[in-house]
Amino acid sequence: MGIGDKISNKAQEAKGKIQEKVGDARNDPNQQAEGQANQAEAGVKQGGENIKDAARNVKDGFSN
Repeated sequence: MGIGDKISNKAQEAKGKIQEKVGDARNDPNQQAEGQANQAEAGVKQGGENIKDAARNVKDGFSN
């Protein structure tokens, strides 16, 4: 995956943080939960990106 996916993941994480803060301000547990879910989903996606990057680095190490 490329830089575009990483940017998208960071944007989703930021959206989740904002959504959670708005939920805090409005005392809206549903919005808080949705914001937390967005953050968690972005974290999982970013973890997948990190694993792919590590695997690519290992593969490149054997190619050289």
